[in-house]
Amino acid sequence: MTDETATPAPIRIDVWSDIACPWCYIGKRNLENGIAATAQDEDAPRVEITYHSFELSPDTPVDFEGSSTDFLAQHKGVTPEQAQQMNERVTQIAKEQAGLHYRFDLQQHTNTVKAHELVHFAKQHGKQLEMKERLLAAYFVEGRHVGRIDELVELAGSVGLDEAAARDALENDEFLPAVRQDQAQARAYGINGVPFFVIDGQYGVSGAQPPEAFAQVARQVWSEHRAAAN
Repeated sequence: MTDETATPAPIRIDVWSDIACPWCYIGKRNLENGIAATAQDEDAPRVEITYHSFELSPDTPVDFEGSSTDFLAQHKGVTPEQAQQMNERVTQIAKEQAGLHYRFDLQQHTNTVKAHELVHFAKQHGKQLEMKERLLAAYFVEGRHVGRIDELVELAGSVGLDEAAARDALENDEFLPAVRQDQAQARAYGINGVPFFVIDGQYGVSGAQPPEAFAQVARQVWSEHRAAAN
């Protein structure tokens, strides 16, 4: 006897974000916690998450001279005192909402294009989610320099990727076209800020929404998948 109930296709969630975006790390954790909250559902949604490249400040040098506060003041056109207050606010939100412990005092601001290339390299080897998490933790929590190839190669190795292959890919810009393709798709979607979540290529969710919002979206879209499959 065969089961006439078809298995719905997974929900596809495409996330545009930057390694140097504090709200992107909060949004990542909130998305994960929201999806995890649906795992106990009788008909739990199946979800596939893919990360895409977005550079908030592509003109930033690899070795930025100054602190995180200095960069934010320059980038936002605010005073150092205002920039410090902004960092303190996002640090508090990261801790309270997502359990993340940001260390802006350790942060080494840098250009993130190579980090994005590494995420694409990791995707090719089935480690994209692990690599994305590792880079965000390295940047926001550990004060690692995620703009230098030597540092990126070491981080690649820490998630089980081949360091020699990672170095070769980064030194030869192997995945730079993939980064540019992501950025072109962001422009096509009209994305001008991150994090930005695209659900099944149809629905857009902007910003670091709370876990409950992601859980609600997942359940709603899963019900649509279930209806389409039967």
